[in-house]
Amino acid sequence: MTVEKLKATQGLGSITKMAVFLWKNIFHTTKGRMLQQKRASLYNGAHGYDEELIKKKLQQFAGGSVNLSKEHSGIGILTLNNSRLMNAFTGTMMLELQERVTELENWKDGKGLIICGAGNTFCSGSDLNAVKAISNSQDGMNMCMFMQNILTRLMRLPLISIALVQGKALGGGAELTTACDFRLMTPGSEIRFVHKHMGLVPGWGGAARLVQIVGSRAALQLLSGARGVDPERALHLGLSEGTLSSSDETESLEEARAWLSQYTEGPASVIRAVKMVVTAGRELPLEAALRTEKDVFGTVWGGPANLEALARRQKHK
Repeated sequence: MTVEKLKATQGLGSITKMAVFLWKNIFHTTKGRMLQQKRASLYNGAHGYDEELIKKKLQQFAGGSVNLSKEHSGIGILTLNNSRLMNAFTGTMMLELQERVTELENWKDGKGLIICGAGNTFCSGSDLNAVKAISNSQDGMNMCMFMQNILTRLMRLPLISIALVQGKALGGGAELTTACDFRLMTPGSEIRFVHKHMGLVPGWGGAARLVQIVGSRAALQLLSGARGVDPERALHLGLSEGTLSSSDETESLEEARAWLSQYTEGPASVIRAVKMVVTAGRELPLEAALRTEKDVFGTVWGGPANLEALARRQKHK
Protein backbone atom coordinates (compact mmCIF):
# COMPACT_ATOMS: atom_id res chain seq x y z
CA MET A 1 0.00 0.00 0.00
CA THR A 2 1.35 3.43 -0.91
CA VAL A 3 1.90 6.14 1.70
CA GLU A 4 -0.94 8.18 0.15
CA LYS A 5 -3.38 5.27 0.32
CA LEU A 6 -2.35 4.48 3.89
CA LYS A 7 -2.97 8.07 4.93
CA ALA A 8 -6.32 8.06 3.15
CA THR A 9 -7.30 4.82 4.90
CA GLN A 10 -6.26 6.17 8.27
CA GLY A 11 -8.18 9.36 7.58
CA LEU A 12 -11.33 7.40 6.70
CA GLY A 13 -10.92 5.38 9.87
CA SER A 14 -10.71 8.57 11.94
CA ILE A 15 -13.83 9.96 10.28
CA THR A 16 -15.70 6.71 10.94
CA LYS A 17 -14.65 6.71 14.61
CA MET A 18 -15.72 10.34 14.95
CA ALA A 19 -19.08 9.56 13.30
CA VAL A 20 -19.69 6.67 15.70
CA PHE A 21 -18.69 8.87 18.67
CA LEU A 22 -21.11 11.62 17.62
CA TRP A 23 -23.83 9.04 16.94
CA LYS A 24 -23.47 7.57 20.42
CA ASN A 25 -23.84 11.00 22.02
CA ILE A 26 -26.94 11.84 19.97
CA PHE A 27 -28.39 8.36 20.50
CA HIS A 28 -28.08 8.37 24.29
CA THR A 29 -29.40 11.94 24.64
CA THR A 30 -32.43 11.29 22.41
CA LYS A 31 -33.08 7.86 23.89
CA GLY A 32 -33.04 9.24 27.44
CA ARG A 33 -35.54 11.95 26.57
CA MET A 34 -37.88 9.49 24.84
CA LEU A 35 -37.68 7.01 27.71
CA GLN A 36 -38.79 9.71 30.14
CA GLN A 37 -41.72 10.54 27.84
CA LYS A 38 -42.80 6.88 27.63
CA ARG A 39 -42.72 6.49 31.41
CA ALA A 40 -44.68 9.68 32.03
CA SER A 41 -47.90 8.93 33.87
CA LEU A 42 -51.23 9.66 32.22
CA TYR A 43 -52.59 10.69 35.61
CA ASN A 44 -51.39 12.50 38.71
CA GLY A 45 -52.78 14.00 41.88
CA ALA A 46 -54.72 16.59 39.89
CA HIS A 47 -56.83 13.72 38.53
CA GLY A 48 -57.42 12.33 42.01
CA TYR A 49 -54.87 9.58 41.37
CA ASP A 50 -53.05 8.15 44.38
CA GLU A 51 -50.69 5.46 43.10
CA GLU A 52 -49.17 4.55 46.45
CA LEU A 53 -52.60 4.07 48.00
CA ILE A 54 -53.84 1.73 45.27
CA LYS A 55 -50.58 -0.23 45.30
CA LYS A 56 -51.00 -0.86 49.04
CA LYS A 57 -54.55 -2.10 48.46
CA LEU A 58 -53.58 -4.30 45.51
CA GLN A 59 -50.80 -5.85 47.62
CA GLN A 60 -53.49 -7.37 49.86
CA PHE A 61 -54.74 -9.66 47.06
CA ALA A 62 -52.00 -12.15 46.41
CA GLY A 63 -51.73 -15.06 44.02
CA GLY A 64 -50.34 -15.94 40.63
CA SER A 65 -47.35 -14.33 38.96
CA VAL A 66 -46.24 -12.42 35.87
CA ASN A 67 -43.03 -13.98 34.57
CA LEU A 68 -40.57 -12.56 32.06
CA SER A 69 -37.84 -14.39 30.16
CA LYS A 70 -35.48 -12.52 27.84
CA GLU A 71 -33.90 -14.50 25.03
CA HIS A 72 -30.58 -13.83 23.28
CA SER A 73 -32.49 -13.22 20.06
CA GLY A 74 -33.97 -10.08 21.62
CA ILE A 75 -37.42 -11.64 22.08
CA GLY A 76 -39.05 -11.43 25.50
CA ILE A 77 -41.74 -13.85 26.70
CA LEU A 78 -44.16 -12.38 29.25
CA THR A 79 -46.32 -15.11 30.82
CA LEU A 80 -49.41 -14.64 32.99
CA ASN A 81 -49.52 -17.50 35.47
CA ASN A 82 -52.58 -17.97 37.66
CA SER A 83 -54.03 -21.26 36.46
CA ARG A 84 -56.47 -21.50 39.39
CA LEU A 85 -58.38 -18.50 37.99
CA MET A 86 -57.75 -18.82 34.22
CA ASN A 87 -54.80 -16.43 34.60
CA ALA A 88 -56.98 -13.64 36.00
CA PHE A 89 -55.05 -10.67 37.40
CA THR A 90 -54.80 -10.63 41.16
CA GLY A 91 -53.68 -7.46 42.90
CA THR A 92 -50.07 -8.63 43.19
CA MET A 93 -50.06 -9.63 39.51
CA MET A 94 -50.99 -6.07 38.57
CA LEU A 95 -48.03 -4.86 40.62
CA GLU A 96 -45.75 -7.44 39.02
CA LEU A 97 -46.91 -6.36 35.56
CA GLN A 98 -45.75 -2.83 36.38
CA GLU A 99 -42.35 -4.21 37.45
CA ARG A 100 -42.02 -6.30 34.28
CA VAL A 101 -42.85 -3.31 32.07
CA THR A 102 -40.17 -1.25 33.84
CA GLU A 103 -37.72 -4.11 33.25
CA LEU A 104 -38.61 -4.16 29.54
CA GLU A 105 -38.17 -0.39 29.30
CA ASN A 106 -34.61 -0.86 30.53
CA TRP A 107 -33.82 -3.82 28.23
CA LYS A 108 -31.45 -2.23 25.71
CA ASP A 109 -31.16 -5.31 23.48
CA GLY A 110 -34.88 -6.07 23.28
CA LYS A 111 -36.60 -6.17 19.90
CA GLY A 112 -39.83 -8.11 20.36
CA LEU A 113 -42.27 -9.31 23.00
CA ILE A 114 -44.77 -12.17 23.15
CA ILE A 115 -47.46 -12.04 25.85
CA CYS A 116 -49.16 -15.32 26.64
CA GLY A 117 -50.91 -17.20 29.42
CA ALA A 118 -49.83 -20.40 31.14
CA GLY A 119 -51.86 -23.56 30.72
CA ASN A 120 -53.37 -22.95 27.28
CA THR A 121 -55.50 -19.96 28.23
CA PHE A 122 -54.72 -16.27 27.91
CA CYS A 123 -56.41 -14.24 30.66
CA SER A 124 -59.91 -14.02 32.12
CA GLY A 125 -59.60 -10.42 33.30
CA SER A 126 -59.23 -9.40 36.92
CA ASP A 127 -59.74 -11.51 40.03
CA LEU A 128 -63.33 -10.90 41.16
CA ASN A 129 -62.32 -11.22 44.82
CA ALA A 130 -60.11 -8.14 44.46
CA VAL A 131 -62.75 -6.32 42.42
CA LYS A 132 -65.40 -6.88 45.09
CA ALA A 133 -63.08 -5.78 47.88
CA ILE A 134 -62.22 -2.46 46.23
CA SER A 135 -65.62 -1.76 44.74
CA ASN A 136 -65.95 1.79 46.09
CA SER A 137 -65.72 4.50 43.47
CA GLN A 138 -62.37 6.05 44.44
CA ASP A 139 -60.53 2.72 44.65
CA GLY A 140 -62.06 1.61 41.37
CA MET A 141 -60.93 4.80 39.65
CA ASN A 142 -57.43 4.45 41.08
CA MET A 143 -57.18 0.86 39.84
CA CYS A 144 -58.45 2.01 36.43
CA MET A 145 -55.79 4.74 36.24
CA PHE A 146 -53.08 2.38 37.52
CA MET A 147 -53.78 -0.21 34.81
CA GLN A 148 -54.20 2.41 32.08
CA ASN A 149 -50.77 3.76 32.95
CA ILE A 150 -49.17 0.31 32.80
CA LEU A 151 -50.80 -0.78 29.54
CA THR A 152 -50.00 2.55 27.90
CA ARG A 153 -46.34 2.11 28.84
CA LEU A 154 -46.53 -1.46 27.52
CA MET A 155 -47.96 -0.23 24.23
CA ARG A 156 -45.22 2.41 23.92
CA LEU A 157 -42.32 0.01 24.48
CA PRO A 158 -39.81 0.13 21.61
CA LEU A 159 -40.50 -3.58 21.10
CA ILE A 160 -42.75 -5.17 18.49
CA SER A 161 -45.33 -7.01 20.58
CA ILE A 162 -47.71 -9.92 20.04
CA ALA A 163 -50.58 -11.16 22.19
CA LEU A 164 -50.62 -14.94 21.75
CA VAL A 165 -54.29 -15.70 22.42
CA GLN A 166 -54.84 -19.27 23.58
CA GLY A 167 -58.18 -20.31 25.02
CA LYS A 168 -60.05 -17.33 26.49
CA ALA A 169 -59.13 -13.64 26.52
CA LEU A 170 -61.99 -12.14 28.52
CA GLY A 171 -62.68 -8.68 29.95
CA GLY A 172 -59.39 -7.21 31.09
CA GLY A 173 -57.65 -10.02 29.22
CA ALA A 174 -59.28 -8.81 25.99
CA GLU A 175 -58.14 -5.28 26.86
CA LEU A 176 -54.58 -6.52 27.36
CA THR A 177 -54.51 -7.92 23.81
CA THR A 178 -55.25 -4.44 22.43
CA ALA A 179 -52.12 -3.04 24.11
CA CYS A 180 -50.02 -5.23 21.79
CA ASP A 181 -49.07 -4.37 18.22
CA PHE A 182 -50.41 -7.67 16.88
CA ARG A 183 -52.61 -10.55 17.96
CA LEU A 184 -52.24 -14.19 16.92
CA MET A 185 -54.91 -16.73 17.88
CA THR A 186 -54.84 -20.48 18.27
CA PRO A 187 -57.65 -22.74 16.97
CA GLY A 188 -60.70 -22.62 19.25
CA SER A 189 -59.60 -19.48 21.09
CA GLU A 190 -61.72 -16.36 21.55
CA ILE A 191 -61.48 -12.70 22.51
CA ARG A 192 -64.50 -11.40 24.36
CA PHE A 193 -65.22 -8.00 25.87
CA VAL A 194 -67.63 -9.12 28.60
CA HIS A 195 -67.72 -5.80 30.47
CA LYS A 196 -71.39 -5.11 29.67
CA HIS A 197 -72.43 -8.25 31.52
CA MET A 198 -70.58 -6.93 34.58
CA GLY A 199 -72.39 -3.60 34.37
CA LEU A 200 -69.19 -1.92 33.22
CA VAL A 201 -67.27 -0.55 30.27
CA PRO A 202 -63.56 -1.24 29.69
CA GLY A 203 -61.43 0.67 32.17
CA TRP A 204 -57.88 -0.31 31.21
CA GLY A 205 -57.90 1.63 27.94
CA GLY A 206 -59.30 -1.26 25.92
CA ALA A 207 -62.17 0.67 24.32
CA ALA A 208 -59.98 3.51 23.02
CA ARG A 209 -57.41 1.08 21.64
CA LEU A 210 -60.07 -1.19 20.13
CA VAL A 211 -61.47 1.74 18.14
CA GLN A 212 -57.98 2.40 16.75
CA ILE A 213 -57.62 -1.25 15.74
CA VAL A 214 -61.01 -2.14 14.22
CA GLY A 215 -62.79 1.22 13.84
CA SER A 216 -65.68 2.69 15.83
CA ARG A 217 -68.46 0.66 14.16
CA ALA A 218 -66.92 -2.76 14.84
CA ALA A 219 -65.78 -1.65 18.31
CA LEU A 220 -69.35 -0.65 19.20
CA GLN A 221 -70.61 -4.07 18.08
CA LEU A 222 -67.98 -5.93 20.08
CA LEU A 223 -68.51 -3.92 23.25
CA SER A 224 -72.32 -3.71 23.18
CA GLY A 225 -72.80 -7.29 21.95
CA ALA A 226 -70.28 -8.77 24.43
CA ARG A 227 -70.05 -11.82 22.17
CA GLY A 228 -66.98 -13.98 21.71
CA VAL A 229 -64.81 -13.26 18.67
CA ASP A 230 -63.40 -16.46 17.18
CA PRO A 231 -60.19 -16.55 15.11
CA GLU A 232 -62.02 -16.33 11.78
CA ARG A 233 -64.04 -13.24 12.73
CA ALA A 234 -61.05 -11.64 14.44
CA LEU A 235 -59.07 -11.99 11.23
CA HIS A 236 -61.96 -10.50 9.22
CA LEU A 237 -62.21 -7.51 11.60
CA GLY A 238 -58.46 -6.88 11.61
CA LEU A 239 -58.31 -7.76 15.31
CA SER A 240 -56.00 -10.71 14.57
CA GLU A 241 -53.14 -11.22 12.13
CA GLY A 242 -53.90 -14.90 11.69
CA THR A 243 -54.67 -18.27 13.22
CA LEU A 244 -51.83 -20.55 14.22
CA SER A 245 -51.90 -24.21 13.28
CA SER A 246 -51.60 -25.63 16.79
CA SER A 247 -53.39 -25.13 20.11
CA ASP A 248 -50.56 -26.79 22.01
CA GLU A 249 -48.92 -24.39 24.42
CA THR A 250 -45.34 -25.13 23.39
CA GLU A 251 -45.99 -25.43 19.67
CA SER A 252 -48.08 -22.26 19.44
CA LEU A 253 -45.39 -20.29 21.26
CA GLU A 254 -42.83 -21.60 18.77
CA GLU A 255 -45.08 -20.54 15.87
CA ALA A 256 -45.56 -17.09 17.38
CA ARG A 257 -41.82 -16.73 17.86
CA ALA A 258 -41.22 -17.64 14.20
CA TRP A 259 -43.93 -15.19 13.04
CA LEU A 260 -42.43 -12.38 15.08
CA SER A 261 -38.88 -13.06 13.89
CA GLN A 262 -39.71 -11.80 10.39
CA TYR A 263 -40.20 -8.33 11.89
CA THR A 264 -37.39 -8.40 14.46
CA GLU A 265 -34.59 -9.58 12.20
CA GLY A 266 -31.79 -7.01 12.21
CA PRO A 267 -30.01 -4.71 14.69
CA ALA A 268 -31.95 -3.83 17.83
CA SER A 269 -31.27 -0.11 17.34
CA VAL A 270 -33.07 -0.14 13.98
CA ILE A 271 -36.04 -2.32 15.04
CA ARG A 272 -36.60 -0.17 18.12
CA ALA A 273 -36.35 3.00 16.03
CA VAL A 274 -39.00 1.68 13.63
CA LYS A 275 -41.38 1.01 16.53
CA MET A 276 -40.77 4.47 18.00
CA VAL A 277 -41.58 6.36 14.79
CA VAL A 278 -44.76 4.30 14.30
CA THR A 279 -45.82 5.01 17.90
CA ALA A 280 -45.24 8.72 17.34
CA GLY A 281 -47.25 8.66 14.11
CA ARG A 282 -50.13 6.93 15.87
CA GLU A 283 -50.29 9.08 18.98
CA LEU A 284 -49.03 12.56 18.13
CA PRO A 285 -50.29 15.43 15.98
CA LEU A 286 -48.52 15.52 12.62
CA GLU A 287 -45.98 18.24 13.42
CA ALA A 288 -44.99 16.62 16.72
CA ALA A 289 -44.76 13.21 15.02
CA LEU A 290 -42.51 14.66 12.33
CA ARG A 291 -40.21 16.19 14.93
CA THR A 292 -40.04 12.88 16.79
CA GLU A 293 -39.29 11.05 13.54
CA LYS A 294 -36.46 13.53 12.93
CA ASP A 295 -35.04 12.86 16.40
CA VAL A 296 -35.25 9.08 15.98
CA PHE A 297 -33.70 9.35 12.52
CA GLY A 298 -30.78 11.13 14.15
CA THR A 299 -30.19 8.13 16.43
CA VAL A 300 -29.64 5.73 13.52
CA TRP A 301 -28.09 8.01 10.85
CA GLY A 302 -24.35 7.41 11.00
CA GLY A 303 -24.87 4.59 13.48
CA PRO A 304 -23.18 1.18 13.24
CA ALA A 305 -25.99 -0.43 11.22
CA ASN A 306 -26.11 2.50 8.79
CA LEU A 307 -22.33 2.56 8.31
CA GLU A 308 -22.22 -1.20 7.82
CA ALA A 309 -24.96 -1.05 5.16
CA LEU A 310 -23.06 1.73 3.35
CA ALA A 311 -19.80 -0.20 3.51
CA ARG A 312 -21.31 -3.30 1.90
CA ARG A 313 -23.12 -1.11 -0.67
CA GLN A 314 -26.52 -2.56 0.24
CA LYS A 315 -28.71 -2.85 -2.87
CA HIS A 316 -32.44 -3.43 -3.01
CA LYS A 317 -34.22 -5.56 -5.58
